[in-house]
Amino acid sequence: MQHRLRIFTGEEETLEQKDSLVNVRFGEIADALAEAVYYRRTWISDFSEDEVKIPSDLYAILAAYSHLRPGA
Repeated sequence: MQHRLRIFTGEEETLEQKDSLVNVRFGEIADALAEAVYYRRTWISDFSEDEVKIPSDLYAILAAYSHLRPGA
């Protein structure tokens, strides 16, 4: 996974990158996502309303897992 950070000054047009998509393997981002959720990183909530495309079999596993695990 390539890291690309930019400093936001408020002067640039932010809509230019809205449509850019990147294909990555789930394994490339799984650890980073798990750590961000575990430590309640603020940036993870910035994406809470974004839609993601995942394979239907992964969705089925996640849905089953969410019903089987004990409540917090």
